[in-house]
Amino acid sequence: MKALAVDDNATNAFMLGKLVAAAGIESVATSTDPRLALDQLAADQHDLLICDYMMPGLDGLELIRAVRAMPGYEDVPIIMVTTADERAVCYEALEVGATDFLTKPIDFIEARTRIRNLAKLRRAQNALRDRAAWLADEVTKATAEMAQLEEEIILRLSRAAEYRDTDTGEHVLRMARICREIVMELGYPADFCRDLYLAAPMHDVGKIAVPDAILRKVGTLTPEERALMQTHTTIGADILAHSDSRLIRLAHELALTHHERWDGGGYPSGLVGEEIPISGRIAAVADVFDALVSPRPYKAAWSIATAAAFIHDHAGTQFDPRIVAAFEARLPAIAAIVAPLADRPPSTAASDPAPLHLLNTRASH
Repeated sequence: MKALAVDDNATNAFMLGKLVAAAGIESVATSTDPRLALDQLAADQHDLLICDYMMPGLDGLELIRAVRAMPGYEDVPIIMVTTADERAVCYEALEVGATDFLTKPIDFIEARTRIRNLAKLRRAQNALRDRAAWLADEVTKATAEMAQLEEEIILRLSRAAEYRDTDTGEHVLRMARICREIVMELGYPADFCRDLYLAAPMHDVGKIAVPDAILRKVGTLTPEERALMQTHTTIGADILAHSDSRLIRLAHELALTHHERWDGGGYPSGLVGEEIPISGRIAAVADVFDALVSPRPYKAAWSIATAAAFIHDHAGTQFDPRIVAAFEARLPAIAAIVAPLADRPPSTAASDPAPLHLLNTRASH
């Protein structure tokens, strides 16, 4: 523990320091100038202050007020020394923040006991503060671990559902990263950007209920097959419904709305414009773009340029124009996300578009 004794008389300051040391405080400094004492307190945290009342330039009351206004000194014990006939000053000292006061002539045994008790109080405060800091650090670590675990579980389960529709299950990971680029470009808070990134991989979780014969069909879907394919949005929403988790609630919103269209021609609800949640509008662009540049059983992969042109051409009809503008602003970063697809053999990474009638029959495009 550290203490500071302040008295404009050097002998008195020395004696106060000795008194504090006798109470068991390990490190005691003295000062004869209250203004310099403030600098000492600011430069190094102290655990106790004892000061005289009558001092030139800055009296004890003014010193206490100044100390109490300093960060870290809200609860530090402060003792002011006065004469026995200065009761009003003692009361005012307590009002402005003094913890205790001593009257001259100082009774050594009484003063040592009071200082020792205040030192015990300060040690308890320090222990409680250190414990609180340790607990806060442990909570932060546990929260980070839980967030990391939550992210891992979401990504693994989302990839498991996606394996039924693609060869690698990587689509949901790329789509989530594209969503993050777009939402960051739109200027949303960091917490929402992270939430959207984590929730986006669950957008197609409802596909676990769609038969493989439909998911992997090479030819055009029949009207009945198309209707069954489109149920993956409502099935996914049902799977994710009624959760207390903020992320799962956002994933529910994504699953239900990522195939709505800006012009109202989407499904399952035919929402128009800003009736579609921002999460669904962002996911619509990210999902379609990644699906276009990916090889699927019913089509070869499109080139990045061709797929980006498709997104641009459908702004204002299929997609929110503001989302498309954000997508285009981040296109270099988004192109880097899907670039590994271009390294696949030509048989699965052709650059020529598949017939649009095939794309338009697929829920995943």
